[in-house]
Amino acid sequence: MHILRTPDDRFANLAGYPFAPHYVDVPAGDGSTDTLRVHYIDEGPASAEPVLLLHGEPSWSYLYRTMIPVLVGAGYRCIAPDLVGFGRSDKPAARDDYTYARHIEWLRAALFDRLDLTGLTLVCQDWGGLLGLRLVGEHAHRFARVVAANTFLPTGDRPLGAAFEAWRDYSQQVAEFPVGMIVKRGCVSDIGADAIAAYDAPFPDERYKAGARQFPTLVPASPSDPAASANKSAWAALVAFDKPFLTAFSDSDPITRGADAVLQKLIAGAKGPAHVTIAAGGHFLQEDQGPRLAEVVAGFMRATPVR
Repeated sequence: MHILRTPDDRFANLAGYPFAPHYVDVPAGDGSTDTLRVHYIDEGPASAEPVLLLHGEPSWSYLYRTMIPVLVGAGYRCIAPDLVGFGRSDKPAARDDYTYARHIEWLRAALFDRLDLTGLTLVCQDWGGLLGLRLVGEHAHRFARVVAANTFLPTGDRPLGAAFEAWRDYSQQVAEFPVGMIVKRGCVSDIGADAIAAYDAPFPDERYKAGARQFPTLVPASPSDPAASANKSAWAALVAFDKPFLTAFSDSDPITRGADAVLQKLIAGAKGPAHVTIAAGGHFLQEDQGPRLAEVVAGFMRATPVR
C-alpha cells in the first residue's frame, strides 16, 4: 500500500482551529505490516463523559471547530478523529485501497483497540453516520447515546435519491475534485475563503484525494453491494438499541431529507427524545449551525444521564 501523508505546514494557522494534534497507528489491513497514522482531536478533561464527533465526506475534524468549545465548556471531553484519507490522517494513494469494510476496521481499531473509548455519545453526520451507526450496531456496549445529524445507515434496499445520485455522478466525473467548494455548496451560509482553504488544506493535489473520490461509490446502492449484508446485520442491533437516540437534522439538506423520520420510527431509543430540526442548516449543518447543534447535544446529554 502506497501511503501519502499531508505535510504538517498545510495545517498551520488555520482559521478557528487551535487544537493540538494527537495520533494513533492502526493496521493498514492489506495483509502487510504497514500501518496508517490516524489523527484525532482530544479536548476537555480526560475523566469527563466523552463525545465522539465523526465527520463525513469530504470534510475533516475542522468541521467541528465551533462545536468543541461549547461541548468542552459544558463539561464534556471531545474526541474528533479524521477518517483515513482525510484531514491529518494518512491517505492511501490508490482508490481501491478504500472499502467500506476497511473504513470500519480503521475506525474501530483507532477508537477501541488504541484509545479504548467507552461510554461514548456519538455525534455523526454524512459518512460519520454510515460508519458510526454501523459501529453502534456492532459494538453497542461502547455507546451511551447517539445524536444523528443528516445521516443514515443504507442497506441498498431503498433508492438513494436523485440528489445523492447527482452528487455521486459529479464526484466521479469532475476533473478536479474541489473539496472546499464542495463543502461551501453544501452549506446555506457563506462560509468564507478562510474556511474553504482549511477544507482544502489536507489535499495538496489530486493524488491525496483518492479516499474523497472513492467514498461516494461505497454507499450501498443495491442489496448486492459488498457492504449491504453487514449493514443489515448492524440494523438488527440498531433497532434494539434502547439507549437515548436523538435525531438533529437540518431543515435544508436534500441528500438526507426524511431519513430522520425512519430512524425515529425504527430505533428503540429514539422513541422517547424530543427530536430536533435545526433551522438555517444545509448538509454541513456543523458549518452552518455548529454552536446550535452543540447546544442541542449538551442539552440532550444533561437530560439523559448515564444509567
